[in-house]
Amino acid sequence: MTANTASPLSNEAIVAALSAIVGPQACLSQAPDLQPFVTDYRGLYVGQAAAVVLPNSTEQVSQVMAWCHAHGVVVVPQGGNTSLMGGAVPEPQGQAVVLNLRRMNQVLAVDTVNDTLTLQAGVTLNAARKAAEDAGRLFPLRIGSEGSCQIGGNISTNAGGTAVLRYGNMRDLVLGVEAVLPDGRIYSGLRGLRKDNTGYDLKQLFIGSEGTLGIVTAAVLKLMPQPTASSVALAAVASPAAAVALLGEAKKTAGQAVTAFELISGPALDLVLGYLGKVKSPFEARHDWMVLIELTSGASAEGLDQTLMQVLESGLESGLVLDATLAQSGADAQTFWRIREEISDAQTRTGGSIKCDVSVPLSRIAAFIEEATAAVLALEPQTRMIVYGHMGDGNVHFNPLRPADRPAKDYLGAFYEPISRQVDSLAHAAGGSISAEHGVGVAKRDDLSHYKSEVELALMWQIKKALDPQGLLNPGKVLPAPVAAQA
Repeated sequence: MTANTASPLSNEAIVAALSAIVGPQACLSQAPDLQPFVTDYRGLYVGQAAAVVLPNSTEQVSQVMAWCHAHGVVVVPQGGNTSLMGGAVPEPQGQAVVLNLRRMNQVLAVDTVNDTLTLQAGVTLNAARKAAEDAGRLFPLRIGSEGSCQIGGNISTNAGGTAVLRYGNMRDLVLGVEAVLPDGRIYSGLRGLRKDNTGYDLKQLFIGSEGTLGIVTAAVLKLMPQPTASSVALAAVASPAAAVALLGEAKKTAGQAVTAFELISGPALDLVLGYLGKVKSPFEARHDWMVLIELTSGASAEGLDQTLMQVLESGLESGLVLDATLAQSGADAQTFWRIREEISDAQTRTGGSIKCDVSVPLSRIAAFIEEATAAVLALEPQTRMIVYGHMGDGNVHFNPLRPADRPAKDYLGAFYEPISRQVDSLAHAAGGSISAEHGVGVAKRDDLSHYKSEVELALMWQIKKALDPQGLLNPGKVLPAPVAAQA
């Protein structure tokens, strides 16, 4: 199924019709105004659009979609435009309309008895977390772009982040959604129920589908009790295998209090310390591997510190831990977390990073890292191995970075494809996934043909055809152009 990349209408006609729906000030059509919306976060993907529309209600989204459906106009949904996979910008050619939800940014209800948060899709993750905090609750999704990413985008990409180990990813945190279908119909599923066995769970169609099946306009999210205490430590470990073993010790000792367990390679720490400038390494010696551990609970901070110290001391005695430092204050904990969270931006600013976002069963993750590292260094021995991520849930950001003295363009041109294929193949062979939390977008789209079965791809295309028979909603994303899709 191929989308209509150009409607019979002129750009001027499209702009006039959509301006009548959302208002002239909310329909952008001049090139300088369009540029931020048609260029992805990393500047790698640049598309073309007839207009950007900024609706302020579900009804306006519905009217825009109905008009575009009737006239064969492509629509690309967009939230904060923080995608690393090119999933939120239009294709390079055509008359797409970018539908950005930033004006739909209202928190609609906080229910502290049912522990739910109802909000529009354009609310930023940071604002959602603050709304929960103001009500004495926790919305636990944590990712580095929380100040700019939006809830609709978090849902559409099934966002993960640093607390998945304890709370799950977005699919686990959504109770209900409201979504506008490609033809303008509104699916109204804003229910805060933990149990509803009345047929198919339709909201799951929209979670993780990257805006290819419908546009999420509002959601009901789960809230959790606000932790009263946290304890954070950085530990140098002997190897990724030692990190896995230490995680097992942490789970055994601290149970559900283990909230985050983040792996950081030595080159990743080197890179981020250079990027941050004045921040110093927490360790006197340089180490090849480290983990950031966070425990949270409703108990006392002193008790939590003692539990974490017990984990670290056990690790030191067994040789899993080489050195460790426990945060002595909130400022210390923030510094540790800043080191972890700035790794992504440090790579973006440096340029020349090959972003492999993979997941592997925890039992095989150490072997995968060893094998993938050897494969990359065999291709280019001077590659900086930026390996980090959410080891607690098996998600590794395996991001080989160009040698410091090699231009980014040269390195990516020579190695992007072979390194990506090698790493993804090893992850797949280990029973893993080539996309853990960043989605598919454009960057991984064609790779699905190698790693998804014909049955899986056929089912995905059948769902796409059922909901979007004209292929007008975010075309060119997620689904490869398959043989099975033509059946």
